[in-house]
Amino acid sequence: MQTPIYIVGAGAIGMTLAVLLRQAGKNVVLLRSRPTSQAEADVLITVEFNDGTSQTARLPIGTLDDIDRLHGLVLLTNKSFGNAELARRLRGKTGDSPLILLQNGLAIEQPYLEAGFPQVYRCVLLATSQVRTPYMVSYKPVAASPVGVIRGDASGLAALVEQITTTDFPFRAEKNIQVAIWEKVVTNCVFNAICPLLGVDNGIFHRNASVLALAREVISECVVVAGEAGITLDSQAVEQRLLQISQRSDGQLISTLVDINQGRETEIGTLNLEVARLAHRLGKPELAIRTQLLGELTRLKAEASRSTTGG
Repeated sequence: MQTPIYIVGAGAIGMTLAVLLRQAGKNVVLLRSRPTSQAEADVLITVEFNDGTSQTARLPIGTLDDIDRLHGLVLLTNKSFGNAELARRLRGKTGDSPLILLQNGLAIEQPYLEAGFPQVYRCVLLATSQVRTPYMVSYKPVAASPVGVIRGDASGLAALVEQITTTDFPFRAEKNIQVAIWEKVVTNCVFNAICPLLGVDNGIFHRNASVLALAREVISECVVVAGEAGITLDSQAVEQRLLQISQRSDGQLISTLVDINQGRETEIGTLNLEVARLAHRLGKPELAIRTQLLGELTRLKAEASRSTTGG
């Protein structure tokens, strides 16, 4: 019998993974992460690829309250700001099952480490997915997404990665996952603050030299903070990565801007504001002045949007 793969979070990435894993013959259980969620018995989910092709799968969407025990692989695709509450709800349900966090942000694994989960892994997603209609998502893979150990046995990493890999959504084992996490965090600090504040798409950085100059200042700050935390990054390499993403996702809106437009909570607290908090803990708050300011402005814009929309 196949090991069940539980996907907690039925957003764009969660639905994409559920369809592709189901099509690959895996035993997939898709669960909504919010306590107020309702189960749905039979849903047809469609994943559209950039080349115009698509894959579909019909499967139920359950809730955590429906399941007493999660024995298998547990993939967390929920928004990272919900991790403290989710760790509380998962406690006692997962046993020794590995948790794999497919989320953005810095230190997002802390609630699970503090709650004593024995196997915790981080994945740095190198793919984009957006919800077009309630059960239709667009998906664009970029490269195999690295997965690494935060807590647990590294000897089982390759087998774990093999279980969740499909042709269209590949993963790879990564020994030095912290560098990959930081590289993604730095680019996310740029995209998820500057784009929402300007109200523009991701392509702005390769189109506008002035906006790229501001991005360069954020990159510089974040790289210095990372260095103080023992992580060595190359500013120029991070900038090149930023420009590549900007070109490939020209016309696409970053998730934080979409969340703000729809009156939802954002992940800015685990990006710019977490980098700023780390700088404070290191006793060098001056290292992240612009990063923090842009993060605070984004947070205020999101709060204003939620108060207007009632979100």
